[in-house]
Amino acid sequence: MQFGRYAYPPNELGYCGPDAHAQLLEQVAAHADDGDLRRLVRGFDGAWPYLELIAGASGIPDPLDPRVVEAYWVGNELLDRVGPTAMGLSLDDRFRDRVGRRAFDRLVDAVPAGALPHHSFHVFGVYPWLGLLRGGRVDEPLRVLDRCRIRWGRVMAITGDGNARVMSRPLAWNGRRLELAAPREELAMLRLGGLGLSGQLRPGQWCALHWDWVCDRLDRRQLAALRRYTLGQLDVVNAQPFPAPAAVLA
Repeated sequence: MQFGRYAYPPNELGYCGPDAHAQLLEQVAAHADDGDLRRLVRGFDGAWPYLELIAGASGIPDPLDPRVVEAYWVGNELLDRVGPTAMGLSLDDRFRDRVGRRAFDRLVDAVPAGALPHHSFHVFGVYPWLGLLRGGRVDEPLRVLDRCRIRWGRVMAITGDGNARVMSRPLAWNGRRLELAAPREELAMLRLGGLGLSGQLRPGQWCALHWDWVCDRLDRRQLAALRRYTLGQLDVVNAQPFPAPAAVLA
C-alpha cells in the first residue's frame, strides 16, 4: 500500500502511528491492502485528517485512494481543490487547543498565503509549533525537519548491504528562512531483514526519501510535483512575519 511506504520510516522510530511497525513493513513489502492494514493506517493521527480533507474536497470517498495518498505525500492537483476555508477549519479543529492562541494565530496566518494539506506544510508550518522540537542548538531541530519531510534524491549506487547511496539536497537555515543547500550524498536504507518499501531501484533513478529510508521510486511527473509543492510550501512558511521554523531555529 502506497501510504505505508511513506508512513513506515517515522513509525519505525516511534514518532507517529500505532506501535506496529513490523506488521506495517511486512504488509507493505507484500503489497497487502486489507482490513487490518486499513485499520492500522487510521492510527496515524498526523496524516489521516489531511487525507480525509483532500478526499472530501475532491469528492473521492476513500481517503486511501492512491490519488489522495500521492497528493499528501508527494503532491498533485488534488491539493489545489482544498480551499483556504476548509484548510483553516481543519487546522483550527486539530491544533488550536494544542499550540495555544498566540502560536495558532501565527500558524493559521499561512492559510491565506497558500498553505496546502501537503506533508511539507505540516513539517515546516505546523510541526515547529507543537512543542516537540527544542530550541537552542540549531543542528538537531534542523536535522529533524530535514529528515521528517519527504525529500527527493537520485540513486548513485546500490550497495551490497541493503542500502543505496543517494544524492539529495538537505535543508539549511540562513538565520531567517529555510532553504535547500547544495546536493550531498547520503546513505539510505532499501531493505530490512529482506523487506523493503520501494521495490527495485537502479543507479540514475529518482526516489523519495523519508527519514533513513528510500520509500518509493519517483517518475518524472512525481519528481516535478514533489519539487513544486515542497518549494511552494517553503515559500509560504518563509514569507510569514514570524516563520514557524524560527520558533526552534532562531
